[in-house]
Amino acid sequence: MIIHSSIEPIYYLLPLLGLIIGLFGTMLGGGGGFFFLPILTLVVEVPAQTAVITSLAATLPICIVGTLGHYRKGNINFRIGFMFATAGLVGAFIGAGITSRISAEQLKVSFGIYSVLIALNMLVSTWRKKQAEANGTEKQIDSGIIQIGKGSFFGFFAGTITGTFGTSGTAPVLAGLFTMRIPLKLVIGTSLMVVLVNTVFAVGAHFLVGQIDLTLVCFLTAGSIIGALLGPRVLSKVKIEKSENNIRYWFAAVIVVIGVLMIFG
Repeated sequence: MIIHSSIEPIYYLLPLLGLIIGLFGTMLGGGGGFFFLPILTLVVEVPAQTAVITSLAATLPICIVGTLGHYRKGNINFRIGFMFATAGLVGAFIGAGITSRISAEQLKVSFGIYSVLIALNMLVSTWRKKQAEANGTEKQIDSGIIQIGKGSFFGFFAGTITGTFGTSGTAPVLAGLFTMRIPLKLVIGTSLMVVLVNTVFAVGAHFLVGQIDLTLVCFLTAGSIIGALLGPRVLSKVKIEKSENNIRYWFAAVIVVIGVLMIFG
């Protein structure tokens, strides 16, 4: 169901937030939905179930624009991406069913706990990666059945997270792609493609049971589409491989803060 909320003064800040989220979302391999949900629930005080589907709808344009941009730059591994996306389709529908069966407060707290756990996993994996690089024991790129197994596991998890929280499921996708040891820019572009597929199906599943606030979607996407257009272009001009570990540490720290706010806010 589509609804139109009355315009509040805080709404005029949303295009700027959307611009920032669209820019960094396409540079870091996600659609930005992870940040839309806390903004909608904590800042705009939208009911959690409505925030989930509205977040997904606002994420969709970022995913489309960002994926096309990364495709033009040659930053997508379609074979690996489709492995993740296929398993994610099943998870997206399961996640939508979970959302319709839990309360708004349970949804909010669950998202907070999920955020903290993902951040801790990112911190530990980054530390292990640095140790492996220092010792010269970094693993080689996986192939064959190992890639299929990882793609199915992390893809299904990401799809479930997308459907449940409306966050695009970027963290599990990135976690899985990082374990495959493919180049960082391929990780980012492929992740965005997987997020796009998951988001499309999650929107379809939630549309049957939730309410999309089209007013909020318009305000958010007014800035996020511009950010999504700029993201791949900026990324192509920046050598981020050398600072990859620091980026992951900062990203994890931000996720922890958001998780704590969602749990206790």
